[in-house]
Amino acid sequence: MTQLDKGPAIDIRGLNKAYGRRVALRNLDLQVQWGTILAVLGPNGSGKTTLIRVLATLAKPDKGNVWIAGSELGSGDSFIRRMIGVVTHDSLLYDELSGLENLQLAAKLFVLDNADRKIELVSDQMGIQKRLYQRVGTLSHGWKKRISIARALLHDPYILLLDEPENGLDQQALSSLDQIIKDDSKALRSVVMTTHNLERGISLADEVVILSNGRVVYKSSTESVPDTAVLREAYFQYRD
Repeated sequence: MTQLDKGPAIDIRGLNKAYGRRVALRNLDLQVQWGTILAVLGPNGSGKTTLIRVLATLAKPDKGNVWIAGSELGSGDSFIRRMIGVVTHDSLLYDELSGLENLQLAAKLFVLDNADRKIELVSDQMGIQKRLYQRVGTLSHGWKKRISIARALLHDPYILLLDEPENGLDQQALSSLDQIIKDDSKALRSVVMTTHNLERGISLADEVVILSNGRVVYKSSTESVPDTAVLREAYFQYRD
């Protein structure tokens, strides 16, 4: 895709987003290069979820510019949605459908070739085969999260947007998720992952940022962080 040659995977300039009087993002600038795993840390209310929702085209920015895979948010959203896979606190699944039916519907929306095989592959990755035929509304939060991750992977996106994806997952599912995030066969894939777990962020990511009051207040490569104590100190410095 020629868009991959046009700059970073994600380029955010002066992003602002408010909900009424509550400002979620303030003049936020951030770039994510191709093939980079970025962990986004910050306390509740720091803007992490809003950032993911804006990048996922689920919320419109009030001000600023965002480019994803070389396409500007607001003008190329159809292309952007094909480039991204999204996991949010909302499962983005239809409760009245089975897991399989949700994946089949997603495959139709993305006009996927060989959809049955791709559904089989993502089902194996997330270990959801024995729950595929159950109605999603009857499943536990953990199983919904697994199917939601499978749905995000179905069209083999170049960019993964994950909002605290570990929530609700057991150790087996966490191991599967870690393998997906660190998949060496996806050298170009970029990942933006929010988390409250500093140790997890450092272990998985190439870069880490801390948000506070809707701004990036700290950014570093994880190689430059000598240990979690340094990152924890920075985290709590901006917590309030």
